[in-house]
Amino acid sequence: MEMREPEHGSKKKLLDATLKVVRTKGYAATRIEDVCAEAGLTKGSFFHHFKSKDDLALSAVSYWDRFTTGFFAEAPYHAPDDPLDRLLAYVDFRISLIDGPLPEFTCFAGTLVQEIYETHEDIRKAGGKNICDHAKTLEADIREAMRQYAVKGDWTAESLAVSIQSAIQGAFILAKATGSATAAIQTLEHLRRYIELLFRGRQQSTSRQLPKNKRAHLRAAAKVGEQG
Repeated sequence: MEMREPEHGSKKKLLDATLKVVRTKGYAATRIEDVCAEAGLTKGSFFHHFKSKDDLALSAVSYWDRFTTGFFAEAPYHAPDDPLDRLLAYVDFRISLIDGPLPEFTCFAGTLVQEIYETHEDIRKAGGKNICDHAKTLEADIREAMRQYAVKGDWTAESLAVSIQSAIQGAFILAKATGSATAAIQTLEHLRRYIELLFRGRQQSTSRQLPKNKRAHLRAAAKVGEQG
């Protein structure tokens, strides 16, 4: 997902560069010089906007959060009338985004948290909040689907929303581990089947692997959203 968030000139270039470099090299391996080189700016410009590399990371998480909040709020998966169909469309949309080089579709917040969870508490909290806040956006549809399909169990809308995000973050790790998007896509296809079985049951489930032409359609819609 390419950032299209309005931001002041050189600061925006540095934030965009940070998203790319960190998702490519990891936070520890990322140097201020790397970010500046990617942005095509000097260290003087960097220190005009940021006090340190950690200050940059916190600003980049906030930048990522603003972008992803708007990006997913405008995504097409909100269109179906049925809350379960909206939830399944959300997973389809996430599958459609798994395309291209790994740094372009993996999660910036998740990448940070995986690496710095014990060493940079403020960055961990910021990244964790981004992931958890996104999970909360699914809770209303899950609750409505539970009511509509009369689904009860020893789980909650909150726990399922978090579990969905865990599967997505895990899919990104698998993609990095294998150097391929295939394992990530298969993981989310299993997630889709699980969600449908959870609500509709084994006998009524009509879940199928997301067709390649539908993936392409969703990717095209996502790119339009990025460019808007």
